[in-house]
Amino acid sequence: MDILFDILIKILLISAAALVLCLLIAIVRTLLLPKKTTNFKLSEDKARIDEYAGKLSRMVKHETISDRNDTSIEKFLSFHKLLEELFPTVFATCEKTEIDGNLLLKWPGKSSKDPIMLMSHMDVVEATGEWKYPPFSGEIAEGKLWGRGSADTKCSVMAFYQAVEEMINDGYTPACDVYLASSCTEEIGGSGGPKLAGWLKEHGIKLFMLCDEGGSIIQDPVGGVKGHFAAVGIFEKGYGDVKFIARSNGGHSSAPGRNTPIPRLAKFIARVEKKTPFRRKFTPAVNAMFGRIAPYAGNFGLRLVMSNLWLFRPLLKKVMPMISAQAAAMLQTTIAFTMQSGSSGYNVIPQEASVCANMRYIPHQGTDESLKVITDLASKYGLETEVVYRGYPSKSLNLKGEAFDIVQRTILSCFPDIGVLPYVVTGATDCRFYDDVCDNCVRFSPVNYGPEQMAGMHGLNENIEIGCLPGAVDYYKAIVKAQEGRKN
Repeated sequence: MDILFDILIKILLISAAALVLCLLIAIVRTLLLPKKTTNFKLSEDKARIDEYAGKLSRMVKHETISDRNDTSIEKFLSFHKLLEELFPTVFATCEKTEIDGNLLLKWPGKSSKDPIMLMSHMDVVEATGEWKYPPFSGEIAEGKLWGRGSADTKCSVMAFYQAVEEMINDGYTPACDVYLASSCTEEIGGSGGPKLAGWLKEHGIKLFMLCDEGGSIIQDPVGGVKGHFAAVGIFEKGYGDVKFIARSNGGHSSAPGRNTPIPRLAKFIARVEKKTPFRRKFTPAVNAMFGRIAPYAGNFGLRLVMSNLWLFRPLLKKVMPMISAQAAAMLQTTIAFTMQSGSSGYNVIPQEASVCANMRYIPHQGTDESLKVITDLASKYGLETEVVYRGYPSKSLNLKGEAFDIVQRTILSCFPDIGVLPYVVTGATDCRFYDDVCDNCVRFSPVNYGPEQMAGMHGLNENIEIGCLPGAVDYYKAIVKAQEGRKN
């Protein structure tokens, strides 16, 4: 026993020494890490701001709400006419294709090899509630343009059309073909994106790079980190809708039995909320994101953790949900319970009750595995699982590839004093439909979304700071010109 005790003590001492050594290494690495700050300024070019804001205002005034129950496309066709009026040189020069209200333009370049696409959707969500300015007024006030679609995402549509308009007027011919795409069904997950991608595939067009929404210039990405950062979405999680159903013989509420449908559903939901059934994992994108954020952290402790994931990754996995729900969602499949139903009477135990959930699937525990995990867990509570919609995660942009390098260099040329962060897109975009025709899908809109803009998207008082519009136009110009220096 004494020998075993001595061995145990030695193991503990060695482990403690190893831990102390690791901590010392981490501290030294952190002390050697240069501190960084960001500096982002809105444009003060009044002439450009007024011109761009005026065009965007007219686009916002044109209501383009997409509705699953309304398949008419007249409002979108008239929006195309507005674009033609606002950007006449683009439409006079480019080859136009219209597919059921979705718009695709081709700007011919010097070569048809490795074309690129600039893309953002023209449709918007509904605009209910009491707004500071009417949601389709396109009001310009307080240094902002107000209205539904101003930030999500008519600002991007305006910016890349304006960029091409100015470049054509300057006599510029791109090195490769440039496509401009805008669907009218993005907000309802409709067929617009697939139809545009399908047209490209049918015509044998393989894009080198596609630039869509998904990331943007954001502020203060996580607690303790201040500044402006270009969050570049390199892939998006898979989207899914699931329904969980509990059945029984029903009955009168005056003599309730145990484990009736609603309590079973409640127990299941409580279990999922208390302890996630899904695996958390740091992907290369998340590792890179935290590594790049670390020099900007405001205190030593945060820099220590973020710059030494090799040591603190297990701890960070556990505490991430307490730091940021958005950051935590980048580590795992998520499930959000959204709708429920039971009996139609206060005094009736339902024969069937259900709860619906939206799931977002992470690649390391993909769609099929995640569904099996949640289905197996639901069955333990006597629930049936119905998969309403099954979507899959997109391919990831290669962080060491040419496309990401081009985007990063372009961002820093246009916004030299901000940080560039790889980012996992937890929402859904049209970009996910283009994996068959593009290996380099970049999810980044070159506009500034502060806390107010983030809160307004799909909510009340959506707006965009008009001072960010010139920078957005310049970015799209630069990304087109960056194709001149590509490796062939």
